[in-house]
Amino acid sequence: MAHGDHDIYKGLTFWSPNVNIFRDPRWGRGHETYGEDPYLTARNGVAYIHGLQGDGKYLKLAACAKHFAVHSGPEGIRHGFNVAPTPKDLHETYLPAFKAAVQEGHVESVMAAYNAVDGVPAPVSETLLTKTLREEWGFAGHIVSDYGAEEDVRTAHHYTASDAETMALAIKAGCDLCAGHIAQYLKQALAEQLISEAAITQATVRLMTTRILLGLHAPDAPYQAIDYTEIDSPAHHQLALKAARESAVLLKNDHYLPLQREQLKAIAVIGPTADSTLVLQGNYAGTPSNAVTILAGLRQAVAPTTRVNYAAGCHLFLDRVELGPGR
Repeated sequence: MAHGDHDIYKGLTFWSPNVNIFRDPRWGRGHETYGEDPYLTARNGVAYIHGLQGDGKYLKLAACAKHFAVHSGPEGIRHGFNVAPTPKDLHETYLPAFKAAVQEGHVESVMAAYNAVDGVPAPVSETLLTKTLREEWGFAGHIVSDYGAEEDVRTAHHYTASDAETMALAIKAGCDLCAGHIAQYLKQALAEQLISEAAITQATVRLMTTRILLGLHAPDAPYQAIDYTEIDSPAHHQLALKAARESAVLLKNDHYLPLQREQLKAIAVIGPTADSTLVLQGNYAGTPSNAVTILAGLRQAVAPTTRVNYAAGCHLFLDRVELGPGR
């Protein structure tokens, strides 16, 4: 920011963690979550938020608990999907991790989901964003819509007649920041007296408060002194390796592990993702400086005399690995 670079993915608000409950395999985002256990999701979410935001005078980053709420249905219809959970399921399954993120993690931001809950699109739901988040749980940060979610209120949910009406409802419901392309219609909403200037001011104050908490332009902000060369440094590589090793969980070992490196004559590596760098990345991933595939890593780990046999085995979604002529 000091160099005037405000491009996408370069800010200090991180849209993470994803604390949705993963129940439906048709949702393509399950790998981002901690599974179907509300307790496990809450505990991991709180720890993740503390790690991102730190505990100093200023926030290291502004974490964002997403997607609020009950956002785990089929991916293909998420923009117009309505969910109607029972009150018991809502409060025992889908909300606990968000409540913990707010009250224990002190998360600075919450993201409103694409879907509707009980017929009301999440970005304009006063029940979710004001009554639950702010009044019941005491959330004091800012709320942002999922990208394009406010456009969906009119185009996919058919809940409003105009984008100006959507912007007015969103701000009044408690959604402070529009991630998308219809924020410009807030002027029209004000001109049509669909919203008051005081409501807009309240949302702006919440957003500016986050900037202050991040220490932007503060002379005593300790993170300003971190040099660009610290990114992707050898020390960070070692820390990432340590974290990966300590995160591994071995559920069963029938005396096969650890393998004796010098005794291995040959190993077989089979699978369509074994030599893929894409599978190493998650959603919204950057470009790794040194991507090592599973196959490459095994080749580095074994002795020089060990033969490594590799086969894709199958394609991920086609009926053959080799396409052949004309395919």
